[in-house]
Amino acid sequence: MASLFENDMLNKIWNNFQSIQQNPMNLVDILLVAFVVYEILVVIRKTRAAQLAKGAVVVLVVYALANLMNLRTVVWIMQSVLQIGFLALIVLFQPELRRALEQMGRTDKWAATLFKNRRDDPSLRAKWQNACLAICDAAEQLSDTRTGALIVLERNSNLSEIIRTGTPLNADVNREMLGTIFYEGTPLHDGAVVVRDGVLKAAGCVLPLSDNLEIGKDMGTRHRAALGMSENSDAVVVVVSEETGIISMAKNGVLIRRLDRQNLFNLLQEELVPPETAENQKQPFWRKKHEKEQQRQ
Repeated sequence: MASLFENDMLNKIWNNFQSIQQNPMNLVDILLVAFVVYEILVVIRKTRAAQLAKGAVVVLVVYALANLMNLRTVVWIMQSVLQIGFLALIVLFQPELRRALEQMGRTDKWAATLFKNRRDDPSLRAKWQNACLAICDAAEQLSDTRTGALIVLERNSNLSEIIRTGTPLNADVNREMLGTIFYEGTPLHDGAVVVRDGVLKAAGCVLPLSDNLEIGKDMGTRHRAALGMSENSDAVVVVVSEETGIISMAKNGVLIRRLDRQNLFNLLQEELVPPETAENQKQPFWRKKHEKEQQRQ
C-alpha cells in the first residue's frame, strides 16, 4: 500500500514537471501560490493564530495517515470535520483575515496610482501645519504636567465610525483646546480626539485595543488603544503617558517612544503635511517667511 502511494506521488510530481516544460506559465502559477502561502505563514506567526494553524496542520496529518492506513472510521470522521473546516477556519481567523485585508487596502504602492490621495490637496497644507504645531505644543505641555492624552490623526482610512463614538466638535486645533479636553476634570479627558483634514472633529472617542502580547507592562490602556488604532487603519496616533509623561507616536502597529517636541514635529510633518506644490515653491522668499511666522503665532 505504501509503495503504491509513493509511486502515485512520484507520477504526479513528474507530470507537474512535464506541464511546466509544456507551459512556462505554470511555473509562474506555482511561484505565485508559494509566495502567497509564505506571506500567510509570516502573518500567522505574528499573531495568536499560530497555535490554531498548528492544530489545523495536525488535523490534516491525522487525516493523511488515516487514509494511508485505510482506517475507514477515522477517515469518515475526518472527512466530516473537514467539510465544515473551511467555514470554521474563517470564523476562527476572522480578526487576522480582516487585519490582512485592511493592510492590503492600505498599500500605498499601488493605491496611489488608482485613487487620488487626499493628503495631496494643497489647500490642506496650511491646516495640517498649524495642527501639527498645536499638537506638538500641547503634547509638550501635557507631558510636563503628566496629563494623559490620545490624539488620532486621520489620513486615508475613513474614521467616521470612530468619530461617531465621541462628541462632535468641528473646532480648530490649538494648544488651549487640547489642554482643556484632556484636563482630568473634564468629561472627555478619558477618550481620544480625532483630527481630520487639520480640524478637530470629535473628542471622547473610543478606540479598538490592540491584542499585541509584546506590549510592555509600563504601558497602559492609552498605548494599547493607540496601537490598536494604528493596526486597524493608517492613522497616526500621538499618546502622552499619564504615569511617566513620555510622548509616543503609533503608526502601522509600531510604537515610537520617548519623543521630544522637535522629533514629534518632524514625524508628523513627514506623515501628514502634503508636499509643497510647484506653484507654492515659486513664491518669493519674503512671502514664504511671512507665512511661516504666521503659523508659529
